[in-house]
Amino acid sequence: MIDEGHGRQSRKPWRGDLPIATIAELAGVSPPTVSKVLNGRGGVGEQTRLRVEALLRDHGYRRRQASGAARCIEVVFHQMLPSIAMEILRGVQEVAGARDHTVGFSDVRRRILAGQPWVEPLLLRQPAAVITAFSLITADDGKRFAAGGVPLVAIDPTSDLSPTPAVGANNWSGALAATRHLLDLGHRRIGVITGPVNDLSARARLDGFRAALDYAGVPFDETLERRGVFSFDDGNELGAELLAQDAPPSAVVCGNDLQALGLYTAARARGLRIPEDLSVTGFDDIDHAPWLTPPLTTVRQPFGEIGATAARLALALADGGRLAQERYELGTTLVVRGSTAPAAAR
Repeated sequence: MIDEGHGRQSRKPWRGDLPIATIAELAGVSPPTVSKVLNGRGGVGEQTRLRVEALLRDHGYRRRQASGAARCIEVVFHQMLPSIAMEILRGVQEVAGARDHTVGFSDVRRRILAGQPWVEPLLLRQPAAVITAFSLITADDGKRFAAGGVPLVAIDPTSDLSPTPAVGANNWSGALAATRHLLDLGHRRIGVITGPVNDLSARARLDGFRAALDYAGVPFDETLERRGVFSFDDGNELGAELLAQDAPPSAVVCGNDLQALGLYTAARARGLRIPEDLSVTGFDDIDHAPWLTPPLTTVRQPFGEIGATAARLALALADGGRLAQERYELGTTLVVRGSTAPAAAR
């Protein structure tokens, strides 16, 4: 995954090929403003910061690590389920610890709700690398980290962050496996509840669902599709809509386990039994999945391995290496439990 042919010797120097005063002149700002941007401080307008960061990046500037500073990988979350976050952190720690790096984490939810910047405080702390595990990161955020000389790796971003490297699960094949499982059980009228249509992972899961139907020669029925967000409430509300149809589905593929939990509630409200009257699959395999009644059939994401992979990539970048690719996808596993049964059992 990592191009071993480019090591520390290829790392850019902290000082660029132009003086800060010249960078300031090109950007139409003062040298202190350039210094603020270079060192991740506030007090600079958004457009000005982007203009200065682009010049710094183009002329080889990287931020200097403080001598003797603790080498830390910082993991950034935003409203992630604790069980998933802990698995990611465990994977990061396994890799970072072996390299005598510490691991810190931040939840930037409050800063984002308050309209406060979250990138600049991280740059001020000068971590060895940053791993983000939340959906709100943008390509411009990636440019800020690049200008600040802090390597960045994103876990399962919802949009294209190129050239920022990203790590995630193979969402397409996971959804394909879950849908094929239902087809193998004899289900033909299969509903689907997806995540946001602009979310890369949600789109891939929907594509995997449709591909499984196509391979089996089962026409896709748009009346059995509902699009929402990855939440319990949407699973409940959208699931209720599917089950209220004159010809409801005999099985539903949910975009994640929270949606599946919501669908359980919607099914109970209509007096339906799972799996006798309705088969349900989820995605993620969160801690609650085995403890539901019945236990949830779901697609397991290897969150610990995802964290470990992200850490290896981040440390390779911190060492000045180059990566062989921008997107790394890890395999998923279908975990069959009690929430799915043959269609004939209905």
